[in-house]
Amino acid sequence: MSGLAKESTFMIVQMPGGPLPASVGRPDRVTVAVYAQDLVLHIGIIQQLRQRPELELLPDGEADGAQISLVVVDTVDDEVTALLQRLQRNTATRTGLVVGTFESAALQRVIESGVGAVLRRSEADQDRLLHLVLALAKGEGVLPGDLLGKLLSHVGSLQRSALDPRGLSLSTLTAREADMLRLVAEGLDTSEIAEKTSYSERTVKNVLHEVTTRLQLRNRAHAVGYALRNGLI
Repeated sequence: MSGLAKESTFMIVQMPGGPLPASVGRPDRVTVAVYAQDLVLHIGIIQQLRQRPELELLPDGEADGAQISLVVVDTVDDEVTALLQRLQRNTATRTGLVVGTFESAALQRVIESGVGAVLRRSEADQDRLLHLVLALAKGEGVLPGDLLGKLLSHVGSLQRSALDPRGLSLSTLTAREADMLRLVAEGLDTSEIAEKTSYSERTVKNVLHEVTTRLQLRNRAHAVGYALRNGLI
């Protein structure tokens, strides 16, 4: 067992049998690093993920190169936020959060720290964990419906009043971009947005990629939070 960083108690634990050697890994597998403060939590998540052939769990020394960083915690405190912000600076990875208890006040902080998907630990069975990881790998976001409602309520109070009349405006987004972000906010994935708007999945991906790139945002969840916070949708 080894610690990830001297300033953090988070750990990556190599399970008995070790990770797959690099020569065995398939290029179509999504690479995952799991971060947890609690050894029991860490082992539980690892045991579920290592059974999936779609995923490859990376050892400590390769964690920074993982496509997906999965953070498993009881609650979001300052230490967890610091870890999320450190992962946000690593452009090679996308971050998902599996959390025990989650206060609405922490939601905006989590999204601004680059988290693209949130799952409650009580709901973190193997299928939901796989869905979260694969959605992140495709650039999609995952957020429980009630947390999305809390996000809408929280950001609603900040919307129009935060805009500078000479700064941000509705013209920051095209009508198509705004429509697609609203559908993302409602929890729809790429294929569902394509069906709803009668565009191809490729067009949907391109439009949402253009928004996140132009506004210098990290992912779809960050784009939704940004648009809501600034009254753009």
